[in-house]
Amino acid sequence: MRRSPTRRTVLTATAASAAALTTTGTADAAPAPATRPPATAQRPTRELRTLLKEIDPARIEATVRRLVSFGTRHTLSVQDDPNRGIGAARDWLLAELNSCATASAGRMTVELQSYVQQPAPRIPAPTKITNVVATLRGSVTPERVYVVSGHYDSRVTDVMDATSDAPGADDDASGVAVVLELARVMARRRPAATIVFAAVAGEEQGLYGSAHMAQTLKAAGADVQAMFTNDIVGSATADDGARDPYTIRLFAEGVPSSETPEQAALRRSVGGENDSATRQLARFVRDVADNDATGMRVRVIYRRDRYLRGGDHIPFLERGYPAARFTEPAEDYAHQHQDVRVDDTGKQYGDLPEFCDFAYTARVAKVNAAALWTLAQAPGTPKSAGIITSALTNSTRLTWARGAEPDLAGYEVVWRETTAPEWTHVLPVGDVTTHEVDLSKDNVFFGVRAVGAAGLRSPVAFPAPQA
Repeated sequence: MRRSPTRRTVLTATAASAAALTTTGTADAAPAPATRPPATAQRPTRELRTLLKEIDPARIEATVRRLVSFGTRHTLSVQDDPNRGIGAARDWLLAELNSCATASAGRMTVELQSYVQQPAPRIPAPTKITNVVATLRGSVTPERVYVVSGHYDSRVTDVMDATSDAPGADDDASGVAVVLELARVMARRRPAATIVFAAVAGEEQGLYGSAHMAQTLKAAGADVQAMFTNDIVGSATADDGARDPYTIRLFAEGVPSSETPEQAALRRSVGGENDSATRQLARFVRDVADNDATGMRVRVIYRRDRYLRGGDHIPFLERGYPAARFTEPAEDYAHQHQDVRVDDTGKQYGDLPEFCDFAYTARVAKVNAAALWTLAQAPGTPKSAGIITSALTNSTRLTWARGAEPDLAGYEVVWRETTAPEWTHVLPVGDVTTHEVDLSKDNVFFGVRAVGAAGLRSPVAFPAPQA
Protein backbone atom coordinates (compact mmCIF):
# COMPACT_ATOMS: atom_id res chain seq x y z
CA MET A 1 0.00 0.00 0.00
CA ARG A 2 1.34 3.42 -0.93
CA ARG A 3 1.48 5.73 2.08
CA SER A 4 0.56 9.40 1.98
CA PRO A 5 3.50 11.79 2.41
CA THR A 6 4.07 13.03 5.94
CA ARG A 7 4.16 16.69 6.86
CA ARG A 8 7.91 16.45 7.31
CA THR A 9 8.25 14.97 3.82
CA VAL A 10 6.22 17.76 2.25
CA LEU A 11 7.95 20.52 4.18
CA THR A 12 11.37 19.04 3.53
CA ALA A 13 10.60 19.04 -0.18
CA THR A 14 9.46 22.66 0.05
CA ALA A 15 12.56 23.58 2.04
CA ALA A 16 14.75 21.82 -0.52
CA SER A 17 13.17 23.90 -3.24
CA ALA A 18 13.78 27.05 -1.22
CA ALA A 19 17.33 25.94 -0.45
CA ALA A 20 17.94 25.76 -4.16
CA LEU A 21 17.46 29.52 -4.11
CA THR A 22 20.51 30.04 -1.94
CA THR A 23 24.17 29.95 -2.76
CA THR A 24 25.19 29.14 0.82
CA GLY A 25 23.49 27.82 3.93
CA THR A 26 23.69 31.12 5.81
CA ALA A 27 20.73 33.33 6.63
CA ASP A 28 22.26 36.14 4.57
CA ALA A 29 22.78 34.08 1.43
CA ALA A 30 21.55 35.67 -1.79
CA PRO A 31 19.05 33.43 -3.62
CA ALA A 32 18.98 32.64 -7.29
CA PRO A 33 15.56 31.76 -8.75
CA ALA A 34 15.01 28.02 -8.89
CA THR A 35 12.47 28.45 -11.67
CA ARG A 36 12.07 30.94 -14.46
CA PRO A 37 10.56 34.16 -13.07
CA PRO A 38 7.22 35.40 -14.41
CA ALA A 39 7.28 37.63 -17.48
CA THR A 40 6.07 40.47 -15.26
CA ALA A 41 8.91 40.15 -12.70
CA GLN A 42 10.70 43.36 -11.69
CA ARG A 43 14.31 43.45 -10.55
CA PRO A 44 15.02 45.45 -7.37
CA THR A 45 16.27 48.98 -7.94
CA ARG A 46 19.44 50.26 -6.30
CA GLU A 47 17.27 52.39 -4.00
CA LEU A 48 15.31 49.33 -2.87
CA ARG A 49 18.43 47.23 -2.31
CA THR A 50 19.84 49.97 -0.07
CA LEU A 51 16.59 50.08 1.91
CA LEU A 52 16.52 46.31 2.38
CA LYS A 53 20.06 46.24 3.73
CA GLU A 54 18.98 48.54 6.58
CA ILE A 55 16.47 46.03 7.98
CA ASP A 56 18.01 44.81 11.24
CA PRO A 57 17.26 41.40 12.83
CA ALA A 58 18.58 42.68 16.18
CA ARG A 59 16.00 45.47 16.25
CA ILE A 60 13.27 42.99 15.37
CA GLU A 61 14.38 40.75 18.24
CA ALA A 62 14.43 43.70 20.64
CA THR A 63 10.86 44.61 19.68
CA VAL A 64 9.60 41.06 20.19
CA ARG A 65 11.29 40.75 23.57
CA ARG A 66 9.97 44.15 24.71
CA LEU A 67 6.41 43.24 23.79
CA VAL A 68 6.74 39.92 25.60
CA SER A 69 7.97 41.77 28.70
CA PHE A 70 4.49 43.24 29.29
CA GLY A 71 3.36 39.81 30.53
CA THR A 72 0.05 39.74 28.71
CA ARG A 73 -1.31 41.91 25.92
CA HIS A 74 -4.78 40.43 26.03
CA THR A 75 -7.39 42.86 24.70
CA LEU A 76 -9.31 42.57 27.98
CA SER A 77 -6.22 43.03 30.15
CA VAL A 78 -5.45 46.10 32.24
CA GLN A 79 -5.01 49.36 30.30
CA ASP A 80 -3.71 51.70 33.02
CA ASP A 81 -0.71 49.79 34.39
CA PRO A 82 2.60 51.25 33.12
CA ASN A 83 4.35 47.87 33.16
CA ARG A 84 1.84 45.13 32.41
CA GLY A 85 -1.05 44.60 30.04
CA ILE A 86 -2.21 45.88 26.70
CA GLY A 87 -2.21 49.50 27.84
CA ALA A 88 1.50 49.40 28.64
CA ALA A 89 2.20 47.79 25.23
CA ARG A 90 0.07 50.44 23.52
CA ASP A 91 1.97 53.30 25.15
CA TRP A 92 5.35 51.75 24.30
CA LEU A 93 4.34 51.28 20.66
CA LEU A 94 3.17 54.89 20.48
CA ALA A 95 6.56 56.07 21.76
CA GLU A 96 8.44 53.85 19.31
CA LEU A 97 6.48 55.08 16.30
CA ASN A 98 6.83 58.68 17.45
CA SER A 99 10.57 58.07 17.59
CA CYS A 100 10.46 56.85 13.99
CA ALA A 101 8.49 59.93 13.00
CA THR A 102 11.19 62.29 14.26
CA ALA A 103 13.36 61.27 11.30
CA SER A 104 10.63 61.99 8.73
CA ALA A 105 10.85 65.80 8.61
CA GLY A 106 7.14 65.99 9.35
CA ARG A 107 6.04 63.48 6.71
CA MET A 108 5.07 60.81 9.29
CA THR A 109 2.31 61.40 11.83
CA VAL A 110 1.33 59.02 14.63
CA GLU A 111 -2.03 58.57 16.34
CA LEU A 112 -3.94 56.38 18.75
CA GLN A 113 -7.05 55.24 16.89
CA SER A 114 -9.51 54.27 19.62
CA TYR A 115 -13.14 53.32 20.05
CA VAL A 116 -15.25 51.49 22.62
CA GLN A 117 -16.35 48.03 21.53
CA GLN A 118 -19.71 47.15 23.02
CA PRO A 119 -20.35 43.64 24.40
CA ALA A 120 -20.02 41.00 21.70
CA PRO A 121 -18.64 37.47 21.35
CA ARG A 122 -15.35 37.39 23.33
CA ILE A 123 -16.03 40.95 24.60
CA PRO A 124 -18.04 40.58 27.84
CA ALA A 125 -18.15 44.30 28.73
CA PRO A 126 -17.61 47.63 26.92
CA THR A 127 -13.90 47.67 26.09
CA LYS A 128 -11.64 50.36 24.68
CA ILE A 129 -9.75 49.05 21.67
CA THR A 130 -6.84 51.10 20.38
CA ASN A 131 -4.81 50.84 17.19
CA VAL A 132 -1.42 52.56 17.07
CA VAL A 133 -1.10 54.01 13.57
CA ALA A 134 1.73 55.84 11.81
CA THR A 135 1.03 57.46 8.43
CA LEU A 136 3.91 58.35 6.10
CA ARG A 137 2.35 60.81 3.68
CA GLY A 138 3.23 60.42 0.01
CA SER A 139 5.12 63.25 -1.65
CA VAL A 140 3.61 62.93 -5.14
CA THR A 141 0.25 61.13 -5.03
CA PRO A 142 -0.63 61.06 -1.31
CA GLU A 143 -4.22 60.02 -2.06
CA ARG A 144 -2.94 56.54 -2.95
CA VAL A 145 -2.70 54.49 0.24
CA TYR A 146 -0.91 51.23 1.14
CA VAL A 147 -1.36 49.63 4.58
CA VAL A 148 0.78 47.15 6.53
CA SER A 149 -0.22 45.77 9.94
CA GLY A 150 0.45 43.32 12.74
CA HIS A 151 -1.69 42.76 15.85
CA TYR A 152 -0.20 43.50 19.25
CA ASP A 153 -2.80 41.76 21.40
CA SER A 154 -2.07 38.22 22.63
CA ARG A 155 -3.84 35.26 24.26
CA VAL A 156 -3.38 31.85 25.90
CA THR A 157 -5.40 28.65 25.41
CA ASP A 158 -8.47 30.17 27.07
CA VAL A 159 -9.29 33.13 24.84
CA MET A 160 -11.11 34.84 27.72
CA ASP A 161 -8.18 34.58 30.15
CA ALA A 162 -7.00 38.19 30.44
CA THR A 163 -4.65 37.77 33.42
CA SER A 164 -2.31 34.81 32.77
CA ASP A 165 1.02 35.44 31.05
CA ALA A 166 0.45 35.50 27.30
CA PRO A 167 3.84 36.37 25.76
CA GLY A 168 2.66 36.16 22.13
CA ALA A 169 6.16 36.28 20.66
CA ASP A 170 5.31 34.65 17.34
CA ASP A 171 1.58 35.48 17.46
CA ASP A 172 1.97 38.31 16.90
CA ALA A 173 4.83 40.32 18.32
CA SER A 174 6.73 39.09 15.25
CA GLY A 175 4.29 40.82 12.90
CA VAL A 176 4.33 44.03 14.93
CA ALA A 177 8.14 43.94 14.88
CA VAL A 178 8.02 43.81 11.08
CA VAL A 179 5.73 46.86 11.03
CA LEU A 180 7.95 48.87 13.39
CA GLU A 181 11.09 48.02 11.45
CA LEU A 182 9.47 49.07 8.18
CA ALA A 183 8.33 52.34 9.76
CA ARG A 184 11.86 53.01 11.05
CA VAL A 185 13.54 52.35 7.71
CA MET A 186 10.98 54.15 5.54
CA ALA A 187 10.41 57.22 7.74
CA ARG A 188 13.67 58.74 6.47
CA ARG A 189 12.56 58.35 2.86
CA ARG A 190 10.05 60.04 0.57
CA PRO A 191 7.58 57.57 -0.92
CA ALA A 192 5.48 58.87 -3.78
CA ALA A 193 2.29 57.39 -2.29
CA THR A 194 1.14 57.16 1.33
CA ILE A 195 2.12 54.18 3.52
CA VAL A 196 0.25 53.38 6.75
CA PHE A 197 1.99 51.32 9.46
CA ALA A 198 -0.45 49.89 12.01
CA ALA A 199 -0.24 47.86 15.23
CA VAL A 200 -3.84 46.81 15.78
CA ALA A 201 -5.61 45.37 18.83
CA GLY A 202 -8.57 43.06 19.30
CA GLU A 203 -7.51 40.50 16.69
CA GLU A 204 -7.77 37.47 18.97
CA GLN A 205 -11.21 38.58 20.16
CA GLY A 206 -12.62 39.00 16.65
CA LEU A 207 -10.56 41.27 14.34
CA TYR A 208 -12.06 44.33 16.03
CA GLY A 209 -9.16 46.75 15.68
CA SER A 210 -8.60 45.99 12.04
CA ALA A 211 -12.32 46.26 11.29
CA HIS A 212 -12.37 49.69 12.91
CA MET A 213 -9.36 50.83 10.88
CA ALA A 214 -10.76 49.48 7.61
CA GLN A 215 -14.13 51.13 8.22
CA THR A 216 -12.47 54.42 9.14
CA LEU A 217 -10.55 54.39 5.85
CA LYS A 218 -13.68 53.40 3.92
CA ALA A 219 -15.75 56.19 5.49
CA ALA A 220 -13.02 58.68 4.54
CA GLY A 221 -13.10 57.49 0.93
CA ALA A 222 -9.45 56.42 1.07
CA ASP A 223 -8.01 54.87 -2.09
CA VAL A 224 -6.43 51.85 -0.37
CA GLN A 225 -4.79 49.97 -3.24
CA ALA A 226 -3.17 47.25 -1.08
CA MET A 227 -3.16 45.98 2.49
CA PHE A 228 -0.87 43.38 4.05
CA THR A 229 -1.12 41.86 7.49
CA ASN A 230 1.81 40.04 9.07
CA ASP A 231 0.51 37.47 11.52
CA ILE A 232 2.70 34.64 12.87
CA VAL A 233 5.90 35.41 10.94
CA GLY A 234 8.45 34.61 13.65
CA SER A 235 9.56 31.05 12.95
CA ALA A 236 10.43 28.76 10.07
CA THR A 237 10.10 25.58 12.16
CA ALA A 238 7.00 23.35 12.09
CA ASP A 239 5.62 21.40 15.04
CA ASP A 240 7.51 18.27 13.94
CA GLY A 241 10.83 20.09 13.64
CA ALA A 242 10.88 20.47 9.85
CA ARG A 243 12.37 23.81 8.75
CA ASP A 244 11.74 26.00 5.72
CA PRO A 245 13.70 29.18 6.47
CA TYR A 246 13.47 30.79 3.04
CA THR A 247 9.71 30.63 2.40
CA ILE A 248 6.85 32.90 3.44
CA ARG A 249 3.23 32.07 2.70
CA LEU A 250 0.98 34.75 1.23
CA PHE A 251 -2.75 34.02 1.50
CA ALA A 252 -4.71 35.66 -1.31
CA GLU A 253 -8.48 35.48 -1.77
CA GLY A 254 -9.88 34.76 -5.23
CA VAL A 255 -13.52 35.67 -5.70
CA PRO A 256 -13.97 38.90 -3.70
CA SER A 257 -16.12 38.63 -0.59
CA SER A 258 -17.56 42.05 -1.48
CA GLU A 259 -18.79 40.84 -4.89
CA THR A 260 -22.35 41.84 -5.80
CA PRO A 261 -24.81 39.35 -7.37
CA GLU A 262 -24.42 41.17 -10.69
CA GLN A 263 -20.63 40.91 -10.52
CA ALA A 264 -20.89 37.22 -9.62
CA ALA A 265 -23.12 36.56 -12.63
CA LEU A 266 -20.69 38.41 -14.90
CA ARG A 267 -17.71 36.50 -13.55
CA ARG A 268 -19.45 33.18 -14.09
CA SER A 269 -20.01 34.11 -17.71
CA VAL A 270 -16.48 35.29 -18.55
CA GLY A 271 -14.19 33.69 -15.94
CA GLY A 272 -11.66 35.56 -13.85
CA GLU A 273 -11.99 33.51 -10.67
CA ASN A 274 -8.20 33.72 -10.35
CA ASP A 275 -8.01 37.41 -11.21
CA SER A 276 -9.33 39.32 -8.24
CA ALA A 277 -7.48 42.48 -7.26
CA THR A 278 -5.99 40.50 -4.35
CA ARG A 279 -4.69 37.76 -6.66
CA GLN A 280 -3.10 40.47 -8.84
CA LEU A 281 -1.55 41.91 -5.68
CA ALA A 282 -0.14 38.49 -4.78
CA ARG A 283 1.37 38.13 -8.25
CA PHE A 284 2.90 41.58 -7.83
CA VAL A 285 4.50 40.56 -4.52
CA ARG A 286 6.10 37.57 -6.22
CA ASP A 287 7.23 39.80 -9.09
CA VAL A 288 9.10 42.21 -6.82
CA ALA A 289 10.00 40.22 -3.68
CA ASP A 290 10.77 36.64 -4.73
CA ASN A 291 14.44 37.26 -5.51
CA ASP A 292 18.01 37.51 -4.24
CA ALA A 293 17.45 40.90 -2.62
CA THR A 294 15.02 39.49 -0.04
CA GLY A 295 16.50 36.00 0.19
CA MET A 296 12.99 34.57 0.18
CA ARG A 297 10.54 32.51 -1.82
CA VAL A 298 6.97 33.82 -1.73
CA ARG A 299 4.57 30.89 -1.70
CA VAL A 300 1.16 32.23 -2.77
CA ILE A 301 -1.76 30.29 -1.32
CA TYR A 302 -5.01 30.60 -3.25
CA ARG A 303 -7.18 30.95 -0.15
CA ARG A 304 -8.47 33.81 1.97
CA ASP A 305 -6.80 32.30 5.05
CA ARG A 306 -6.15 29.03 6.88
CA TYR A 307 -8.95 26.67 7.90
CA LEU A 308 -10.82 27.60 11.11
CA ARG A 309 -8.97 30.92 11.47
CA GLY A 310 -8.78 34.40 10.06
CA GLY A 311 -6.65 37.51 10.12
CA ASP A 312 -6.71 41.29 10.00
CA HIS A 313 -6.78 41.42 6.20
CA ILE A 314 -10.35 40.08 6.20
CA PRO A 315 -12.10 43.33 7.27
CA PHE A 316 -10.29 45.07 4.40
CA LEU A 317 -11.43 42.38 1.95
CA GLU A 318 -14.98 42.76 3.21
CA ARG A 319 -14.85 46.44 2.33
CA GLY A 320 -13.59 45.84 -1.18
CA TYR A 321 -9.89 46.52 -0.67
CA PRO A 322 -7.14 44.23 -2.05
CA ALA A 323 -5.62 42.57 1.04
CA ALA A 324 -3.47 39.54 1.80
CA ARG A 325 -1.87 37.77 4.78
CA PHE A 326 1.79 36.87 5.34
CA THR A 327 2.32 33.81 7.56
CA GLU A 328 5.27 31.51 8.22
CA PRO A 329 5.49 28.28 6.18
CA ALA A 330 4.09 25.96 8.88
CA GLU A 331 2.84 26.84 12.33
CA ASP A 332 4.05 25.19 15.53
CA TYR A 333 0.85 24.46 17.45
CA ALA A 334 2.81 23.03 20.39
CA HIS A 335 3.72 26.61 21.32
CA GLN A 336 1.07 28.81 19.72
CA HIS A 337 -1.49 30.04 22.29
CA GLN A 338 -0.20 27.54 24.86
CA ASP A 339 -0.05 28.60 28.51
CA VAL A 340 3.49 29.30 29.72
CA ARG A 341 4.66 26.17 31.55
CA VAL A 342 7.37 23.50 31.81
CA ASP A 343 6.32 19.85 31.59
CA ASP A 344 7.68 16.89 33.56
CA THR A 345 10.59 16.46 31.15
CA GLY A 346 11.64 20.08 31.44
CA LYS A 347 10.25 20.98 28.00
CA GLN A 348 9.02 24.55 27.84
CA TYR A 349 5.69 25.58 26.33
CA GLY A 350 4.22 28.91 25.41
CA ASP A 351 4.66 31.46 22.63
CA LEU A 352 8.10 32.58 23.78
CA PRO A 353 10.95 34.43 22.00
CA GLU A 354 13.14 31.32 22.32
CA PHE A 355 11.06 29.70 19.61
CA CYS A 356 11.47 32.61 17.16
CA ASP A 357 14.01 32.95 14.35
CA PHE A 358 14.75 36.66 14.08
CA ALA A 359 16.89 36.38 10.95
CA TYR A 360 13.89 34.72 9.29
CA THR A 361 11.54 37.48 10.47
CA ALA A 362 13.94 40.06 9.08
CA ARG A 363 13.72 38.38 5.68
CA VAL A 364 9.92 38.50 5.94
CA ALA A 365 10.27 42.23 6.62
CA LYS A 366 12.33 42.51 3.44
CA VAL A 367 9.54 40.86 1.44
CA ASN A 368 7.08 43.38 2.87
CA ALA A 369 9.46 46.24 2.20
CA ALA A 370 10.06 45.23 -1.41
CA ALA A 371 6.33 45.05 -2.05
CA LEU A 372 5.34 48.24 -0.21
CA TRP A 373 8.17 50.42 -1.46
CA THR A 374 7.70 49.35 -5.08
CA LEU A 375 3.95 49.88 -4.81
CA ALA A 376 4.46 53.34 -3.35
CA GLN A 377 7.08 54.40 -5.93
CA ALA A 378 5.40 52.92 -9.02
CA PRO A 379 2.25 54.35 -10.60
CA GLY A 380 -1.05 53.19 -9.15
CA THR A 381 -3.00 50.22 -10.48
CA PRO A 382 -4.91 51.33 -13.62
CA LYS A 383 -8.55 52.17 -13.00
CA SER A 384 -11.62 51.49 -15.15
CA ALA A 385 -9.86 48.75 -17.12
CA GLY A 386 -12.26 47.27 -19.65
CA ILE A 387 -12.40 44.79 -22.51
CA ILE A 388 -14.71 45.74 -25.39
CA THR A 389 -17.32 43.05 -26.12
CA SER A 390 -19.67 44.93 -28.44
CA ALA A 391 -18.70 42.98 -31.58
CA LEU A 392 -17.72 39.46 -32.61
CA THR A 393 -14.05 39.66 -33.57
CA ASN A 394 -10.86 37.66 -33.20
CA SER A 395 -8.95 40.69 -31.93
CA THR A 396 -9.25 42.29 -28.50
CA ARG A 397 -9.58 45.97 -27.62
CA LEU A 398 -8.71 47.05 -24.09
CA THR A 399 -9.39 50.43 -22.48
CA TRP A 400 -8.46 52.10 -19.20
CA ALA A 401 -8.33 55.50 -17.52
CA ARG A 402 -5.06 57.41 -17.52
CA GLY A 403 -3.47 57.80 -14.09
CA ALA A 404 -2.71 61.19 -12.53
CA GLU A 405 0.93 60.49 -11.62
CA PRO A 406 3.26 63.17 -13.06
CA ASP A 407 5.95 60.55 -13.79
CA LEU A 408 3.61 58.17 -15.62
CA ALA A 409 5.41 56.93 -18.74
CA GLY A 410 2.84 54.59 -20.27
CA TYR A 411 1.21 51.19 -20.05
CA GLU A 412 1.76 47.53 -20.81
CA VAL A 413 -0.79 44.93 -21.87
CA VAL A 414 -0.23 41.46 -20.41
CA TRP A 415 -1.85 38.12 -21.15
CA ARG A 416 -1.73 34.41 -20.38
CA GLU A 417 -3.52 31.20 -21.19
CA THR A 418 -6.69 30.76 -19.14
CA THR A 419 -5.08 27.77 -17.39
CA ALA A 420 -1.81 29.55 -16.55
CA PRO A 421 -1.29 30.91 -13.01
CA GLU A 422 1.15 33.69 -14.01
CA TRP A 423 1.22 36.32 -16.76
CA THR A 424 3.37 35.02 -19.60
CA HIS A 425 3.44 37.87 -22.14
CA VAL A 426 4.08 41.61 -21.81
CA LEU A 427 3.47 44.16 -24.59
CA PRO A 428 4.48 47.84 -24.15
CA VAL A 429 1.77 50.02 -25.71
CA GLY A 430 2.86 53.56 -24.80
CA ASP A 431 1.08 56.42 -23.07
CA VAL A 432 -2.37 55.61 -24.38
CA THR A 433 -5.73 54.64 -22.88
CA THR A 434 -6.75 52.00 -25.41
CA HIS A 435 -5.01 49.28 -27.39
CA GLU A 436 -6.06 46.49 -29.72
CA VAL A 437 -4.28 43.15 -29.64
CA ASP A 438 -4.51 40.66 -32.50
CA LEU A 439 -5.53 37.85 -30.16
CA SER A 440 -8.98 36.54 -29.32
CA LYS A 441 -10.38 37.51 -25.93
CA ASP A 442 -12.13 34.13 -25.95
CA ASN A 443 -8.85 32.23 -25.62
CA VAL A 444 -6.67 34.11 -23.14
CA PHE A 445 -6.90 36.40 -20.12
CA PHE A 446 -5.71 39.99 -20.53
CA GLY A 447 -4.57 42.66 -18.11
CA VAL A 448 -3.00 46.11 -18.12
CA ARG A 449 -0.39 47.70 -15.85
CA ALA A 450 1.09 51.19 -15.59
CA VAL A 451 4.78 52.02 -16.05
CA GLY A 452 6.59 54.92 -14.36
CA ALA A 453 9.43 57.01 -15.75
CA ALA A 454 11.88 55.11 -13.55
CA GLY A 455 10.68 51.78 -14.99
CA LEU A 456 8.65 50.59 -12.00
CA ARG A 457 5.40 48.80 -12.83
CA SER A 458 2.07 48.73 -11.00
CA PRO A 459 0.04 45.63 -10.20
CA VAL A 460 -2.05 44.38 -13.11
CA ALA A 461 -5.65 45.49 -13.51
CA PHE A 462 -8.02 42.81 -14.81
CA PRO A 463 -10.46 44.27 -17.36
CA ALA A 464 -14.22 44.03 -16.98
CA PRO A 465 -16.33 43.37 -20.09
CA GLN A 466 -17.75 46.55 -21.64
CA ALA A 467 -20.35 46.77 -24.40
